[in-house]
Amino acid sequence: MKENELSKIIVNACYQIHVQLGPGLFESVYEEILDYELGRVGLQIERQKPIPVIWKGLKMELGFRADLVVNNKVLIEIKSVESIAPVHQKQVLTYLRLTGLKLGLLINFNQTLIKNGIQRIVNRL
Repeated sequence: MKENELSKIIVNACYQIHVQLGPGLFESVYEEILDYELGRVGLQIERQKPIPVIWKGLKMELGFRADLVVNNKVLIEIKSVESIAPVHQKQVLTYLRLTGLKLGLLINFNQTLIKNGIQRIVNRL
């Protein structure tokens, strides 16, 4: 399954979660439920996946973690904030570059309409 097909499934799951629970919960709650829902439909999920930084051949485990990685193709960063800041978009793009993944979804569940809280971020897609 390609990145765009996966993103449709992910966005639909986010929509269903948001319809049921609405905005305002902790990021960890949305992460747990999204992990469950995506796993339930047969996708492979890595939660809190470590992202190392490699500098001149030295692998450094600096504590960067992707909230979710789906089928080793789509990185998901979950937020529950008043508004997405430019630093959040840069964070996802940096994670994509470090992992070599091509598609990231920055999802802010703290929106009245979830469609306004989902941003696609691409890395050479």
